[in-house]
Amino acid sequence: MAHEDDASADAGEGQAGEAPSGERIAKVLARAGVASRREVERLIEAGRVFLNGERLASPAVKVGPADRVTLDGRPIAAAEPTRLFRYHKPPGLVTSHRDPQGRPSVFDALPKGLPRVISVGRLDLNSEGLLLLTNDGELARRLELPSSGLERRYRARAHGHVDAAKLARLAKGITVAGVRYGPIHAELEPGHDSTSNHWLVVTLAEGKNREVRKVLEAIGLTVNRLIRVAYGPYQLGALERGDAEEVAPPGAVLLGARKPLKARPRAAEAAAPAVAPARPKKKAGWAKAKPPPKSQPNKPASKIRRPGSAPARAPTAGPRGPTPSAAPGRNSPARRPGPRPKGGPKRRG
Repeated sequence: MAHEDDASADAGEGQAGEAPSGERIAKVLARAGVASRREVERLIEAGRVFLNGERLASPAVKVGPADRVTLDGRPIAAAEPTRLFRYHKPPGLVTSHRDPQGRPSVFDALPKGLPRVISVGRLDLNSEGLLLLTNDGELARRLELPSSGLERRYRARAHGHVDAAKLARLAKGITVAGVRYGPIHAELEPGHDSTSNHWLVVTLAEGKNREVRKVLEAIGLTVNRLIRVAYGPYQLGALERGDAEEVAPPGAVLLGARKPLKARPRAAEAAAPAVAPARPKKKAGWAKAKPPPKSQPNKPASKIRRPGSAPARAPTAGPRGPTPSAAPGRNSPARRPGPRPKGGPKRRG
Protein backbone atom coordinates (compact mmCIF):
# COMPACT_ATOMS: atom_id res chain seq x y z
CA MET A 1 0.00 0.00 0.00
CA ALA A 2 1.32 3.37 -0.98
CA HIS A 3 0.87 5.01 2.39
CA GLU A 4 2.66 2.25 4.30
CA ASP A 5 5.41 2.04 1.67
CA ASP A 6 6.26 5.73 1.89
CA ALA A 7 6.07 5.85 5.68
CA SER A 8 8.28 2.80 6.19
CA ALA A 9 10.83 4.10 3.69
CA ASP A 10 11.04 7.39 5.57
CA ALA A 11 11.58 5.58 8.83
CA GLY A 12 14.40 3.51 7.37
CA GLU A 13 16.17 6.52 5.93
CA GLY A 14 15.79 8.45 9.15
CA GLN A 15 17.53 5.68 11.10
CA ALA A 16 20.33 5.02 8.65
CA GLY A 17 20.95 8.67 7.71
CA GLU A 18 21.63 10.04 4.27
CA ALA A 19 24.93 10.95 2.73
CA PRO A 20 25.35 14.56 1.67
CA SER A 21 25.75 13.40 -1.95
CA GLY A 22 21.98 13.35 -2.55
CA GLU A 23 18.71 11.50 -1.98
CA ARG A 24 17.57 8.04 -2.96
CA ILE A 25 16.15 7.81 -6.44
CA ALA A 26 12.87 6.40 -5.14
CA LYS A 27 12.36 9.39 -2.86
CA VAL A 28 13.17 11.84 -5.65
CA LEU A 29 10.62 10.26 -8.00
CA ALA A 30 7.99 10.06 -5.27
CA ARG A 31 8.39 13.76 -4.42
CA ALA A 32 8.11 14.55 -8.13
CA GLY A 33 4.69 12.90 -8.11
CA VAL A 34 5.62 9.93 -10.29
CA ALA A 35 4.54 7.10 -7.96
CA SER A 36 5.02 5.71 -4.48
CA ARG A 37 8.46 4.50 -3.49
CA ARG A 38 7.57 0.83 -3.83
CA GLU A 39 6.08 1.50 -7.25
CA VAL A 40 9.25 3.37 -8.23
CA GLU A 41 11.27 0.31 -7.24
CA ARG A 42 9.13 -1.81 -9.57
CA LEU A 43 9.67 0.73 -12.36
CA ILE A 44 13.44 0.42 -11.83
CA GLU A 45 13.24 -3.38 -11.88
CA ALA A 46 11.37 -3.13 -15.18
CA GLY A 47 14.26 -1.06 -16.63
CA ARG A 48 12.19 2.07 -17.26
CA VAL A 49 14.27 4.52 -15.20
CA PHE A 50 17.54 6.04 -16.48
CA LEU A 51 20.13 8.13 -14.62
CA ASN A 52 22.41 10.30 -16.79
CA GLY A 53 21.64 8.13 -19.82
CA GLU A 54 22.30 4.79 -18.08
CA ARG A 55 19.63 2.28 -17.14
CA LEU A 56 19.25 1.90 -13.38
CA ALA A 57 19.47 -1.59 -11.91
CA SER A 58 19.06 -0.76 -8.19
CA PRO A 59 16.85 1.63 -6.20
CA ALA A 60 19.66 2.22 -3.70
CA VAL A 61 21.29 4.84 -5.94
CA LYS A 62 21.39 8.45 -4.72
CA VAL A 63 21.01 11.38 -7.05
CA GLY A 64 22.00 15.02 -6.75
CA PRO A 65 20.75 18.28 -8.26
CA ALA A 66 23.05 17.97 -11.29
CA ASP A 67 21.92 14.43 -12.21
CA ARG A 68 19.44 13.86 -15.04
CA VAL A 69 16.70 11.31 -14.38
CA THR A 70 14.29 10.06 -17.05
CA LEU A 71 11.32 7.69 -17.06
CA ASP A 72 10.49 6.01 -20.37
CA GLY A 73 12.72 8.60 -22.05
CA ARG A 74 10.93 11.62 -20.52
CA PRO A 75 12.77 13.83 -18.01
CA ILE A 76 11.47 13.91 -14.45
CA ALA A 77 10.20 17.26 -13.25
CA ALA A 78 11.62 18.92 -10.16
CA ALA A 79 10.24 17.95 -6.78
CA GLU A 80 7.00 19.69 -5.85
CA PRO A 81 6.87 21.86 -2.73
CA THR A 82 5.37 20.26 0.36
CA ARG A 83 1.59 20.55 0.43
CA LEU A 84 -0.96 19.50 3.03
CA PHE A 85 -4.73 19.07 2.70
CA ARG A 86 -7.61 18.38 5.07
CA TYR A 87 -10.24 16.03 3.68
CA HIS A 88 -13.67 15.03 5.02
CA LYS A 89 -13.69 11.27 4.54
CA PRO A 90 -17.14 9.73 4.09
CA PRO A 91 -17.85 6.28 5.56
CA GLY A 92 -17.53 3.30 3.24
CA LEU A 93 -14.09 4.18 1.80
CA VAL A 94 -10.78 2.46 2.58
CA THR A 95 -7.67 4.57 3.17
CA SER A 96 -5.52 2.80 0.61
CA HIS A 97 -4.44 3.26 -3.00
CA ARG A 98 -5.14 -0.42 -3.74
CA ASP A 99 -7.47 -2.75 -1.88
CA PRO A 100 -7.24 -6.55 -2.40
CA GLN A 101 -11.00 -6.83 -1.90
CA GLY A 102 -11.75 -4.20 -4.52
CA ARG A 103 -13.54 -1.84 -2.14
CA PRO A 104 -13.80 1.86 -3.09
CA SER A 105 -10.81 3.94 -2.01
CA VAL A 106 -10.41 7.42 -0.63
CA PHE A 107 -7.95 8.24 -3.39
CA ASP A 108 -10.45 7.32 -6.09
CA ALA A 109 -13.01 9.72 -4.59
CA LEU A 110 -10.78 12.77 -4.07
CA PRO A 111 -11.81 16.03 -5.75
CA LYS A 112 -10.12 16.85 -9.03
CA GLY A 113 -7.08 19.10 -9.02
CA LEU A 114 -5.20 17.51 -6.11
CA PRO A 115 -1.65 16.27 -6.69
CA ARG A 116 -0.65 12.72 -5.91
CA VAL A 117 -1.02 12.48 -2.12
CA ILE A 118 -0.75 9.97 0.69
CA SER A 119 -2.67 9.91 3.93
CA VAL A 120 -1.44 10.90 7.38
CA GLY A 121 -2.56 7.91 9.41
CA ARG A 122 -5.73 6.06 8.56
CA LEU A 123 -9.45 5.93 9.12
CA ASP A 124 -11.07 2.52 8.86
CA LEU A 125 -13.83 1.65 6.41
CA ASN A 126 -16.76 2.74 8.61
CA SER A 127 -15.09 5.75 10.24
CA GLU A 128 -15.47 9.26 8.89
CA GLY A 129 -14.24 12.77 9.45
CA LEU A 130 -10.90 14.55 9.20
CA LEU A 131 -8.16 12.88 7.16
CA LEU A 132 -4.92 14.75 6.41
CA LEU A 133 -3.34 14.25 3.00
CA THR A 134 0.13 15.32 1.82
CA ASN A 135 2.48 14.89 -1.11
CA ASP A 136 5.46 14.51 1.25
CA GLY A 137 6.01 11.03 2.72
CA GLU A 138 8.50 12.35 5.26
CA LEU A 139 6.00 14.89 6.58
CA ALA A 140 3.32 12.20 6.82
CA ARG A 141 5.62 10.01 8.89
CA ARG A 142 6.53 12.84 11.26
CA LEU A 143 2.89 13.77 11.80
CA GLU A 144 2.00 10.15 12.59
CA LEU A 145 4.67 9.51 15.21
CA PRO A 146 3.49 9.75 18.86
CA SER A 147 6.63 11.77 19.58
CA SER A 148 5.12 14.63 17.58
CA GLY A 149 2.63 15.09 20.43
CA LEU A 150 -0.32 15.67 18.08
CA GLU A 151 -3.63 14.67 19.65
CA ARG A 152 -6.47 13.06 17.70
CA ARG A 153 -9.99 13.93 18.84
CA TYR A 154 -13.07 11.89 17.96
CA ARG A 155 -16.82 11.99 18.50
CA ALA A 156 -17.99 8.45 19.17
CA ARG A 157 -21.60 7.31 19.34
CA ALA A 158 -21.68 4.21 21.51
CA HIS A 159 -24.37 1.80 22.68
CA GLY A 160 -24.37 0.50 26.25
CA HIS A 161 -24.14 1.65 29.84
CA VAL A 162 -21.58 4.41 30.42
CA ASP A 163 -19.60 3.93 33.61
CA ALA A 164 -17.94 7.22 34.60
CA ALA A 165 -15.36 5.40 36.75
CA LYS A 166 -14.28 3.22 33.82
CA LEU A 167 -13.99 6.24 31.56
CA ALA A 168 -11.78 7.95 34.13
CA ARG A 169 -9.48 4.92 34.36
CA LEU A 170 -8.71 5.19 30.64
CA ALA A 171 -6.57 8.23 31.44
CA LYS A 172 -3.97 5.85 32.89
CA GLY A 173 -3.89 3.62 29.81
CA ILE A 174 -5.38 0.19 29.23
CA THR A 175 -4.30 -3.20 27.88
CA VAL A 176 -6.70 -4.94 25.51
CA ALA A 177 -5.95 -8.41 24.07
CA GLY A 178 -2.27 -8.02 24.92
CA VAL A 179 -1.94 -4.58 23.29
CA ARG A 180 -1.07 -1.66 25.54
CA TYR A 181 -2.82 1.61 24.75
CA GLY A 182 -1.61 4.92 26.14
CA PRO A 183 -3.60 7.50 28.08
CA ILE A 184 -7.02 8.27 26.62
CA HIS A 185 -9.34 11.05 27.73
CA ALA A 186 -13.02 10.12 27.26
CA GLU A 187 -16.08 11.96 28.54
CA LEU A 188 -19.77 12.21 27.78
CA GLU A 189 -20.69 14.97 25.40
CA PRO A 190 -23.06 17.38 27.16
CA GLY A 191 -26.56 17.74 25.80
CA HIS A 192 -26.79 14.27 24.23
CA ASP A 193 -28.30 12.13 26.98
CA SER A 194 -30.01 8.96 25.80
CA THR A 195 -31.03 5.63 27.23
CA SER A 196 -29.47 3.60 24.41
CA ASN A 197 -26.88 5.60 22.50
CA HIS A 198 -24.40 8.08 23.98
CA TRP A 199 -22.09 10.57 22.32
CA LEU A 200 -18.59 10.67 23.79
CA VAL A 201 -15.57 12.88 23.08
CA VAL A 202 -12.40 10.78 22.93
CA THR A 203 -8.90 12.28 22.77
CA LEU A 204 -5.70 10.25 22.30
CA ALA A 205 -2.18 10.70 20.97
CA GLU A 206 -1.28 7.34 19.43
CA GLY A 207 -3.81 6.35 16.82
CA LYS A 208 -3.27 2.60 16.72
CA ASN A 209 -5.39 0.36 14.52
CA ARG A 210 -9.10 0.70 15.51
CA GLU A 211 -7.98 2.00 18.91
CA VAL A 212 -11.14 3.91 19.87
CA ARG A 213 -13.45 1.03 19.00
CA LYS A 214 -11.37 -1.59 20.81
CA VAL A 215 -10.84 0.48 23.96
CA LEU A 216 -14.51 1.43 24.34
CA GLU A 217 -15.58 -2.14 23.65
CA ALA A 218 -13.31 -3.27 26.49
CA ILE A 219 -15.37 -1.19 28.95
CA GLY A 220 -18.72 -2.41 27.65
CA LEU A 221 -19.53 0.10 24.88
CA THR A 222 -20.15 -0.69 21.21
CA VAL A 223 -19.25 2.11 18.82
CA ASN A 224 -21.74 2.46 15.96
CA ARG A 225 -20.45 5.76 14.58
CA LEU A 226 -17.00 7.34 14.77
CA ILE A 227 -16.07 10.82 13.52
CA ARG A 228 -12.59 12.31 13.76
CA VAL A 229 -12.99 16.05 14.33
CA ALA A 230 -9.38 17.16 14.97
CA TYR A 231 -5.80 16.10 14.29
CA GLY A 232 -3.37 18.30 16.18
CA PRO A 233 -4.07 21.92 15.23
CA TYR A 234 -6.22 20.95 12.24
CA GLN A 235 -10.01 20.88 12.65
CA LEU A 236 -12.76 19.27 10.58
CA GLY A 237 -14.94 22.34 11.08
CA ALA A 238 -17.72 22.85 8.56
CA LEU A 239 -15.94 21.00 5.72
CA GLU A 240 -18.54 19.06 3.74
CA ARG A 241 -18.26 15.30 3.15
CA GLY A 242 -15.97 14.51 0.24
CA ASP A 243 -14.47 18.02 0.14
CA ALA A 244 -10.77 18.83 0.48
CA GLU A 245 -9.04 22.07 1.41
CA GLU A 246 -5.34 22.97 1.38
CA VAL A 247 -3.86 24.08 4.70
CA ALA A 248 -0.45 25.32 5.77
CA PRO A 249 1.99 22.56 6.79
CA PRO A 250 3.02 22.68 10.46
CA GLY A 251 6.26 24.38 11.36
CA ALA A 252 9.36 22.77 12.76
CA VAL A 253 8.53 23.96 16.28
CA LEU A 254 5.21 22.11 16.24
CA LEU A 255 6.71 18.88 14.90
CA GLY A 256 9.50 19.00 17.43
CA ALA A 257 7.19 19.37 20.41
CA ARG A 258 7.24 16.51 22.91
CA LYS A 259 4.25 17.52 25.02
CA PRO A 260 0.79 16.78 23.56
CA LEU A 261 -1.20 19.72 22.35
CA LYS A 262 -4.16 20.22 24.66
CA ALA A 263 -7.64 20.43 23.22
CA ARG A 264 -8.81 22.03 26.45
CA PRO A 265 -7.10 24.70 28.60
CA ARG A 266 -4.94 23.39 31.39
CA ALA A 267 -6.46 23.26 34.85
CA ALA A 268 -3.94 25.78 36.19
CA GLU A 269 -4.76 28.22 33.42
CA ALA A 270 -8.51 27.76 33.87
CA ALA A 271 -8.26 28.32 37.64
CA ALA A 272 -6.00 31.35 37.39
CA PRO A 273 -7.85 34.55 38.34
CA ALA A 274 -8.29 37.11 35.64
CA VAL A 275 -5.98 40.09 35.96
CA ALA A 276 -7.95 43.29 36.29
CA PRO A 277 -6.88 46.04 33.89
CA ALA A 278 -5.01 48.95 35.42
CA ARG A 279 -7.24 51.91 36.24
CA PRO A 280 -6.30 55.14 34.46
CA LYS A 281 -4.71 57.80 36.56
CA LYS A 282 -7.01 60.69 37.49
CA LYS A 283 -6.11 64.14 36.30
CA ALA A 284 -5.93 67.07 38.64
CA GLY A 285 -9.32 68.75 39.16
CA TRP A 286 -11.48 65.62 38.62
CA ALA A 287 -14.57 65.08 40.81
CA LYS A 288 -14.55 68.66 42.22
CA ALA A 289 -17.78 70.58 42.83
CA LYS A 290 -18.50 73.31 40.35
CA PRO A 291 -18.29 76.73 42.08
CA PRO A 292 -21.45 78.91 42.14
CA PRO A 293 -21.66 81.98 39.86
CA LYS A 294 -19.53 84.85 41.05
CA SER A 295 -22.36 87.38 40.62
CA GLN A 296 -24.56 85.74 43.30
CA PRO A 297 -22.24 83.64 45.44
CA ASN A 298 -24.39 83.54 48.61
CA LYS A 299 -27.88 82.84 47.20
CA PRO A 300 -29.32 79.34 47.21
CA ALA A 301 -29.60 77.59 43.86
CA SER A 302 -33.43 77.80 43.86
CA LYS A 303 -33.36 81.59 43.91
CA ILE A 304 -30.68 82.19 41.35
CA ARG A 305 -32.17 83.97 38.39
CA ARG A 306 -31.75 82.19 35.12
CA PRO A 307 -31.19 84.11 31.89
CA GLY A 308 -34.50 85.02 30.18
CA SER A 309 -36.73 84.60 33.25
CA ALA A 310 -39.02 87.40 34.50
CA PRO A 311 -37.74 89.44 37.44
CA ALA A 312 -39.35 88.77 40.82
CA ARG A 313 -41.95 91.35 41.94
CA ALA A 314 -41.57 93.11 45.23
CA PRO A 315 -44.32 92.44 47.83
CA THR A 316 -47.18 95.03 47.82
CA ALA A 317 -49.39 96.05 50.71
CA GLY A 318 -53.11 95.27 50.49
CA PRO A 319 -56.13 95.50 52.78
CA ARG A 320 -55.19 92.25 54.43
CA GLY A 321 -51.47 92.63 54.43
CA PRO A 322 -48.62 92.14 52.01
CA THR A 323 -49.37 90.25 48.80
CA PRO A 324 -46.80 87.60 47.85
CA SER A 325 -44.93 88.15 44.62
CA ALA A 326 -45.59 84.69 43.28
CA ALA A 327 -49.07 83.25 42.64
CA PRO A 328 -50.13 80.63 45.14
CA GLY A 329 -50.10 77.03 44.09
CA ARG A 330 -53.11 74.81 43.60
CA ASN A 331 -52.72 73.22 47.03
CA SER A 332 -52.07 76.43 48.85
CA PRO A 333 -54.61 77.58 51.53
CA ALA A 334 -55.69 80.56 49.34
CA ARG A 335 -56.99 78.21 46.64
CA ARG A 336 -58.68 75.59 48.76
CA PRO A 337 -62.48 75.39 48.16
CA GLY A 338 -64.77 76.63 50.91
CA PRO A 339 -67.07 79.51 51.93
CA ARG A 340 -65.81 82.97 51.23
CA PRO A 341 -65.19 85.16 54.26
CA LYS A 342 -67.91 87.74 54.97
CA GLY A 343 -67.23 91.41 54.33
CA GLY A 344 -64.42 90.76 51.93
CA PRO A 345 -64.29 91.78 48.31
CA LYS A 346 -65.99 89.44 45.90
CA ARG A 347 -63.86 87.55 43.39
CA ARG A 348 -64.50 88.02 39.76
CA GLY A 349 -65.04 84.94 37.65
